[in-house]
Amino acid sequence: MRFLLDDEQREFARSLDGMLTAADSPGVVRAWTRGEHAPGRALWSRLAEAGVFALAVPERHEGLGPLPVELTVAFGELGGHAVPGPLVETVSAAALLDRLGDDPTATAWLPRIASGKAVVSLCTPAAGSPYALDADAADAVLVVDGDTLRLAERTGPVQPSADPARRLARPLGGSVLARGPEVVAAAAHAAEVAALATAAQSLGLGRSLLDRTVAYVKQRTQFGVAIGSFQAVKHRLADTLIALEFAQPLLYSAALALSRETTARASAGSGGTEPAGSRTSAAAPEIAAAKVAAGEAAYTAARTALHLHGAVGYTEELDLSLWIRKARPLRDAWGTPAACRARVLAH
Repeated sequence: MRFLLDDEQREFARSLDGMLTAADSPGVVRAWTRGEHAPGRALWSRLAEAGVFALAVPERHEGLGPLPVELTVAFGELGGHAVPGPLVETVSAAALLDRLGDDPTATAWLPRIASGKAVVSLCTPAAGSPYALDADAADAVLVVDGDTLRLAERTGPVQPSADPARRLARPLGGSVLARGPEVVAAAAHAAEVAALATAAQSLGLGRSLLDRTVAYVKQRTQFGVAIGSFQAVKHRLADTLIALEFAQPLLYSAALALSRETTARASAGSGGTEPAGSRTSAAAPEIAAAKVAAGEAAYTAARTALHLHGAVGYTEELDLSLWIRKARPLRDAWGTPAACRARVLAH
């Protein structure tokens, strides 16, 4: 199955690609890794001006969305350029707050998220991690603990991660913002948005790794010829491309499923809070399938890139290492392959 973006969506992707290319994302990543957030926050503001965060915020709160397909397009570009920061967490926090209706917390934070004035990290231990991503750079850290939504008052020390640009900290304490079954349902929806955005990041990351590796094997020579001419190398690259191509329709199908669900909910006039209980959406198994396929494809692309670049591939001096280190954390974030496969099989 093939999904074709329309002209506006393709132009949106091209404009983001051009902006991120000019922004020197490797330099931003290296600064972020050192705890220097100014370059990353400046890029965040430019992304907000392009409408990236507004895609997750409804119009009644000064946003453009929710628009899952366009959000998927945007996060594909963000992953392709290895942009650091709690990008997924901010848009999923917006999704959570939106599902709480016109709650005072939503009214206070959603316009700020849409405009890029608020960087938000979201921690949902039920989704598999007790840590908040980049809490030291966030304006707020939201924590979902069972049926309770809290605003953390502080965080613990930054913990080491497989990707040094993914800075993890445990949120501590905080005030209660909302409580009840509607929080459980809203958190389940936020986790789906996070999984979809992470899958898009992974696919963009994988494509970038493959492009960089193809360019490298065309100019790296052994025995007087480019190593890209060797059949074993061609087969390895072809297998990686097939994995990425297989994941893409699953990703867009999941985005369309979530978009249809969002449209149906809006048509039904469900602008308030979620009904009691945590219901799994019809889009959940499609999102889980996309998450598995995109995450595994990106991890395959990272292994291929490292194998074909050789030892130079993981050196700090080569920008490629910034992409390689993200593949496995993204594969496991917001739903490990095992958890996502179980979700698919449950349906």
